[in-house]
Amino acid sequence: MTRLISAGRETLNYPDRGATDGRPLPAGYRHLRHRTRIGDGRPAFEAAGAAVTTFLAHRTSGMRVRTGTADQAAAIRPGLRVEVGMGFGPLRITAPCEVIWTAYEPARTGFAYGTRAGHPACGEESFVVEIDDDGAVWFTVTAFSRPDRWYTHLAGPVLPLLQHAYARHLGRHVRALAARA
Repeated sequence: MTRLISAGRETLNYPDRGATDGRPLPAGYRHLRHRTRIGDGRPAFEAAGAAVTTFLAHRTSGMRVRTGTADQAAAIRPGLRVEVGMGFGPLRITAPCEVIWTAYEPARTGFAYGTRAGHPACGEESFVVEIDDDGAVWFTVTAFSRPDRWYTHLAGPVLPLLQHAYARHLGRHVRALAARA
């Protein structure tokens, strides 16, 4: 079941909470939708869903993820605060986020997180694994964002290219993790 939470709204740095959960993406942001075929069958769906909802896919793709929970393999829930680290050494950027919604459904598994104050952008990004009636398994990244720091404003049109490249990169990692099933 997909769940939206109402607590913590003041911690987010954007007003369009939950828009990645099947609603039209809001105006005034750059939009991203990237879909990758992961494999076929229920085992691939379940493995990919678990990799996405425990941040294993993010971690194996090179991101540093801190959830503040002792059990790093636990499935995520709405309200969970997350810090995602990108970059290397002193050039690492930490991006604070909060899980907005989760989906643990028979044919759809995933989540979205929204940006919190201090994030270099503002917006929301979802990571969803779905299985079609014919057994095809898909991974979709949907996002809306805009720069929220001087350096992300300066980066301008490079940011959407990097975000799309990361969505493709993450899709390859989800596919590899699902193939182990």
